[in-house]
Amino acid sequence: MTDASGSDGAVSFATQIKPLFREKDQQAMSSAFDLWSYDDVRAHASAIVAKLRAGSMPCDGARPEVQVDLFQHWIEGGKLP
Repeated sequence: MTDASGSDGAVSFATQIKPLFREKDQQAMSSAFDLWSYDDVRAHASAIVAKLRAGSMPCDGARPEVQVDLFQHWIEGGKLP
């Protein structure tokens, strides 16, 4: 059965997580880490999801819950590239 996260339920950074972050999000966070870098997002995933859940990331408004849940699913699924 397929779901919103992909054909087999696996979530990919390249196709599903990276596109969540707009250019202005990436630029705003560039002094801390690169939101378009798999290695950086993987290393900071716990902090990023906490900020997403708190509604403080991105700085111009909270992400829709479905996007935050997708990011959480990516973490729980092993943070695939």
